[in-house]
Amino acid sequence: MTDPKQAALDYHSHPIPGKLSIELTKPTTSAKHLALAYSPGVAEPCREIAKDPENAYLYTGKGNLVAVISDGTAILGLGNLGPLASKPVMEGKGVLFKKFAGINSVDIEVDAESPQAFIDTVARIADTWGGINLEDIKAPECFEIERALVERCSIPVFHDDQHGTAIVTAAGMLNALDIAGKSLDSARIVCLGAGAAAIACMKLLVACGARAENIFMLDRKGVIHSGREDLNQYKAMFATETERRTLDDAIDGADVFVGLSGPNLLSPEQLKTMAPNPVVFACSNPDPEIHPTDAKAARDDVIIATGRSDFPNQVNNVLGFPFIFRGALDVRATGINEEMKVAAVHALKDLAREPVTEEVLKAYDIDHLEFGRGYIIPTPLDSRLLDRVSSAVAQAAVDTGVARKPYPAHYPLTSVDGVYGG
Repeated sequence: MTDPKQAALDYHSHPIPGKLSIELTKPTTSAKHLALAYSPGVAEPCREIAKDPENAYLYTGKGNLVAVISDGTAILGLGNLGPLASKPVMEGKGVLFKKFAGINSVDIEVDAESPQAFIDTVARIADTWGGINLEDIKAPECFEIERALVERCSIPVFHDDQHGTAIVTAAGMLNALDIAGKSLDSARIVCLGAGAAAIACMKLLVACGARAENIFMLDRKGVIHSGREDLNQYKAMFATETERRTLDDAIDGADVFVGLSGPNLLSPEQLKTMAPNPVVFACSNPDPEIHPTDAKAARDDVIIATGRSDFPNQVNNVLGFPFIFRGALDVRATGINEEMKVAAVHALKDLAREPVTEEVLKAYDIDHLEFGRGYIIPTPLDSRLLDRVSSAVAQAAVDTGVARKPYPAHYPLTSVDGVYGG
């Protein structure tokens, strides 16, 4: 039996180290080609860009290039291992950008002595790309880093650990609640975890119709309530007037549990106290807050999602970020706003309700799959994601005035193997 650890190391090291390479997009087989590629031919686009910076989208690869940037302070579930140790993850993100949305990327690992140093470093080089994907930056610093870069940069800046997770979670949540016969605006929601992903998820659920007073968020000290004086500004947004103090208190009668915390923190006994048809998103990875088998043994009416690929209803960020950036780049958006995120939520939600294609069934070696308790979120290998999510995001960018190009006459512009940008 193959050792999983060694298999992963072999994958990353053979036949050549790393997962990405650079490819040429122009011919280079003659002296004339080389003269056009570099001196003297390169001077002409330089002059045009100097006249109008927007010409960089016409004469360079900027329009289809995303930077994947980290300081390595929150690498997956591994913690703060430093910038260089984050490089395999950042390269991996680049693989997903290219595979699913045809987007080129470059990974950048920043060794910064402070959040401000990180901000200054990234802001000074931001003109290089069409967009910036922030990754694996710990909370609460990630909030300030993203906010400052959004203000200083004229290109989309998106912290996927926050918003990618939130978008996929919200899409699945809307479908799960509909199946359960409930609505988001009346659902009582318990969120175990108060980090970047948890706060982003709850903020987006509110944008989609949840009521803030119905959300009970818990950190290591228990329920975040209005009487606490130890809350940062981000947690304080979810401080509620309540006498509930523990998970036992909060979960009793709740309609929804969202876990973005750690393994085995929701017991079967606690699940049993939830309302009928409970919705459980146990997203701690690789080990969820409650194992799906244990959840279903405790409640046969539970609708459960996890972050794992070996169980139904995987909350997987790859359903979001490649297509969100694709849509933003295609209309040359200056940012990714709340309306664009909500548009992505509804595109994902609606796609899960459509008949599953033979392509998907074959990819997962199954005979049947349809919208229901075991299928509330599309699968990553559904090729319709490129069209549905990207087009929804692009349209929302145009509608909200952050696009610098009109909505394309034909969408998607081409396949992921084709050429984007410009």
